Amino acid sequence: MDLAELAIFVEAVQAGSIAGAARRLGIGAMAASRGLAALEQEVGARLVHRTTRALSPTTAGEAFLPHARAMLEAQANGIAAVRPSGAGLAGMLRITASAAFGRKVVAPMIPGFMRAHPALQVELLMTDEQVDIVARGIDVAVRIAKLRDNHLVARKLADNPRRLVASPAYLAERGMPQRIEDLAEHHCLLPTNHSHWAFVQAGKRIRQRVAGPFTANSIEAIHQACLGGLGIANLSSWDVDPAIRSGALVDIPLEDGISDPLAIWAVYPTAQLVPPKVRAFIDALDQALRKVLAAN
Repeated sequence: MDLAELAIFVEAVQAGSIAGAARRLGIGAMAASRGLAALEQEVGARLVHRTTRALSPTTAGEAFLPHARAMLEAQANGIAAVRPSGAGLAGMLRITASAAFGRKVVAPMIPGFMRAHPALQVELLMTDEQVDIVARGIDVAVRIAKLRDNHLVARKLADNPRRLVASPAYLAERGMPQRIEDLAEHHCLLPTNHSHWAFVQAGKRIRQRVAGPFTANSIEAIHQACLGGLGIANLSSWDVDPAIRSGALVDIPLEDGISDPLAIWAVYPTAQLVPPKVRAFIDALDQALRKVLAAN
């Protein structure tokens, strides 16, 4: 099977067009179109739906996509295995992280990482939505959560304790909650489509229904709303500790429980033949995260 044709297919799905794949691969659009057609003829199935404006994988294409990526990764791993150790990393590394964590931890470490590996290209997708890393061709995702997808491989980087915080102005107006149940009477700032916060109480995990006048699909937006006095937020310590030290936010300890802690994970599609670029990035991220946590 022609690896160049596989690359055209993978990049076309990622870019959403033949022209986009051609630009990424540095070839002509006509050559890309012919290569994709040849691949479809070889596998005996239509792999993509084509329109004048967009391209998307067919059912067969979606089934074939992870195998195509695996073959391309195997090629990259084979080349890396015989490349001199001083040659550095090469190719495209696609990363996703939440907007807040990406801005504070991932993006600042990228310049140094790329200077250490000048032949490497990096694409960083910062979003608070949990993306399908296999379908999107993501090499590694940084997730702050309780992981549920058993089909992915995860490496824990650090614990992620969370704090209840509010602005001094909000607490002066509404008072300081003392117990978990008191939160039901407060304005709580929630991610979109969420209605509960989780707590650990006497060693058990419990859920408290909360509500407020403001919700957002962005943790950074919730942080800003909290700073602006709109209510109480439940945010990661690394995100709010500087604001607590400056007095812009106030930590809210409760008598009967603490916010259910999460963890910071590096997640990737498979444990087999993990590309050297992924291993190198995770190691570099681990070091950068330790520095951020130590500073907080």
